[in-house]
Amino acid sequence: MSPLAVWSLIPGRRLFVVLLVLLVAVGAGVSDVGAVAGPGASRAAATPDRARYDVALRSDADGSHWNGRQRVSFRNASDRPLREVYLRLWGNGEDKCGTPDTPARVVVSSMSGGTPGPLTVDCTALRIALPKPLAHGERTSVAFDVSITVPDRNARFGREGAYRFLGNALPVLAVHDAQGWHLDPYVAVGESFYALTSDFRVRLDHPSALKVPATGHTRTLHGRPGRTVTLSVAERVRDFAWAAGPFRTATQTTPGGVRVKSYWTPDTPAAGVRLNRADAVAAIDRFGREFGRYPYGEIDLVMTSQFGGGMEYPGLVLLGTAEEGSAVVHEVAHQWWYGIVGNDEYTSPWLDESFAQYANARFHGWDTRDCWSDVYWPDDSTALLTSSMAYWSQHRGEYHLVYTAGPCALADLERTLGADTMARLLKRYAQDHWYGVSTTADFKKAAQSMTGQDLRPFWETHYIR
Repeated sequence: MSPLAVWSLIPGRRLFVVLLVLLVAVGAGVSDVGAVAGPGASRAAATPDRARYDVALRSDADGSHWNGRQRVSFRNASDRPLREVYLRLWGNGEDKCGTPDTPARVVVSSMSGGTPGPLTVDCTALRIALPKPLAHGERTSVAFDVSITVPDRNARFGREGAYRFLGNALPVLAVHDAQGWHLDPYVAVGESFYALTSDFRVRLDHPSALKVPATGHTRTLHGRPGRTVTLSVAERVRDFAWAAGPFRTATQTTPGGVRVKSYWTPDTPAAGVRLNRADAVAAIDRFGREFGRYPYGEIDLVMTSQFGGGMEYPGLVLLGTAEEGSAVVHEVAHQWWYGIVGNDEYTSPWLDESFAQYANARFHGWDTRDCWSDVYWPDDSTALLTSSMAYWSQHRGEYHLVYTAGPCALADLERTLGADTMARLLKRYAQDHWYGVSTTADFKKAAQSMTGQDLRPFWETHYIR
């Protein structure tokens, strides 16, 4: 979920979601080298896969600038030779290519293992021509220097006071499948991100005054005088994020054995911190029982007073704090719906946002009976619940439907199938796509397999096409 969407859920007889959206322009860059994939893409051909990222970065005094070297090794899973790969530099999404006075936020240079082309898609896509075609099953790697400058905005890639957020800052591989390269434009309201699971080994050298929560299992080592090295190892994750600042910290372990590490700023409301921590501890174990055990062993909560809503990353979530209306359960649910069970967030945002919100509603016990009748669907709308971000970016006033109509549709499906059958469906669906990528067609097929009732009228009625 975008941090620019400030939302709250009001429990009771009806389910509501309030989205206060900061209207920012979304770049409409179009790639000249590949097709945008649709929901029918073949996951068997998705490539490059089994990637490993080895990263070493060093920060300046306050975590605003990070410089270092990144190496990415990968395999060609396609039957066809792989002649190129693309890096997604999502950190350039909002500022695009920058200006002469303010260059792009993420800069890649000194490439080895391939020949870089010009940046495209508003400087968020970098083509790298491989020195020779990579055959099916073969591995290779590219390496490059990377420079990251945190922008001066309170956002998933941004800052709040002395605190820095580095979500979607690290360059990651784009996905190629039967539909071509997925080179969709960045969106600020919602997400464009689509990645296969990969392994990360990340070394972050920073001033000792800064605490650095990060994706994966972390440990710290003494660096040079006044500096600390945070080492992180993350396996089978879709992205890597971190934060930096003089956070207060606490750690607790859930009854199910997951370590929850909390980081918060001194000005955050104490009640909000307590609520986020308690809900996260309960949710991580509950969703583990419902969808499959959380596989990463650790999750970090990064909390500040002014961050809008929440934003999910593997093993790390960014959160605002409030005494009620917390986003933490929704973001924890994203560890399954987007993180473990992947989806193309640009093509099918409902597959992670609606599923996470449905899990959130069930966790809090909200009454969703008849909630579909309470959903405001504009009379002149051409939206489907399954519309892509290409549609929602042009109809931002309707994007709330992903958070309102989506969970209501899943709640109606639960009543149609029965609670026990729905529970079995979600657990089986998660297991069938564990660390993989799912589509709307996959979910519809899985649901239909659980009942002898023809679900086609249900999908039509709920705009699931």
